[in-house]
Amino acid sequence: MQEALFGPFAAVRPRPELAARICAPPYDVVTTEEARQLAADNPLSFLWVSRPEIAFPPGTDPQAPEVYEQARARFEQMLRSGALYEEERPAYYVYRLCSGGHEQIGLVAVASCEAYLRGEIRKHELTRPDKEDDRTRHIEVLDAQTGPAYLVYRARPDLDGYLRERTAAAPEVDFEARDGVRHSIWTVGDPEGMARIRAAAAEIGRLYIADGHHRTAAAVRVYQNRRGAGRSAFFLAVLFPHDQLRILPYHRLVRDWGGTTEAEFLRRLGELGDLGPGNGRPSRPHEVDVFTGGRWHRLRFREVPDPSVDAVGALDVSLLQGRVLGPLLGIVNPRTDARLEFVGGVAGPEGLEAAVRAGRAVCAFALYATRMEELLTIADRGEIMPPKSTWFEPKLGDGLFTHRL
Repeated sequence: MQEALFGPFAAVRPRPELAARICAPPYDVVTTEEARQLAADNPLSFLWVSRPEIAFPPGTDPQAPEVYEQARARFEQMLRSGALYEEERPAYYVYRLCSGGHEQIGLVAVASCEAYLRGEIRKHELTRPDKEDDRTRHIEVLDAQTGPAYLVYRARPDLDGYLRERTAAAPEVDFEARDGVRHSIWTVGDPEGMARIRAAAAEIGRLYIADGHHRTAAAVRVYQNRRGAGRSAFFLAVLFPHDQLRILPYHRLVRDWGGTTEAEFLRRLGELGDLGPGNGRPSRPHEVDVFTGGRWHRLRFREVPDPSVDAVGALDVSLLQGRVLGPLLGIVNPRTDARLEFVGGVAGPEGLEAAVRAGRAVCAFALYATRMEELLTIADRGEIMPPKSTWFEPKLGDGLFTHRL
């Protein structure tokens, strides 16, 4: 009999009154300098654990052995001081995120590494070995997983309704973070509640990675290295129903024209479809807005592939890469080309305009958001999206849950 896709665990958590100070953005959505600034006046920020290079002078190699040792020392110090504590017995946790009128309710659990290897936890992005190496070392040195993967399941009224029922009680942890996101947490450790979740979980045939591909791949590498010793067979995750999630677009900035000119670029762009005025907010799929020369242009692509035949090729990010960034601007490999910068959808058109006006880029591309059904379809087919196809918002908080191995 195969093990369950996910199960309960004894979480390491902040004392409720310290949760707001400990909670930090995910390690991979802030630069080292941003992390340094965010944590500067807060010795309890979990960034001291997730981005430990901030404890060293600028220019320090973030993958130096002493940097990982610093993360371990900080984590253990927070445990010794009581700022963090470990639950006595396994439980599930309900985690609600509220932001700007949007609400989503997820289940915090540990997911099976074997299920990932079997393809029952599906990915939609490739990972970079250097980033996998970083998180693998981080897990090994701390003997813990400190950042949850962001997983999705196809919505189920039984499970979703039960999680919402549990939020009727007063939350154990409830605070608004600096970015305006409200984090609320409840524990489900009672036998009846755990049984209801187990029963619903037995009916979920597949999970999908929305965000956290590197965290997941690293956890699986540790599991394989340890041959399943301790609690390494499971990785930390938060599971959300697909119909509650909000995907924002992932925009692009291009630093230079790569041998062409603005005028030539716009001329060739007009050959790809209908080109007219834009506003930085494409209104439907297969439109992309381009900011250059002090104004927005909108391109409507012609001859888009049938998504039932070529779901990846029909993505807006694929059309942009295959028809514009590659052939017009010479950006052949978006994973490695330093001329290309990815910007999460929270920036909005104003942020893209500001980057171009400041000289950080010569042009900006604002995309329409990838839809959840596109992600699920591509993952179900075992296919891979281009890099930076989705930006999930709001982000999970780091430091609210840790899984010790």
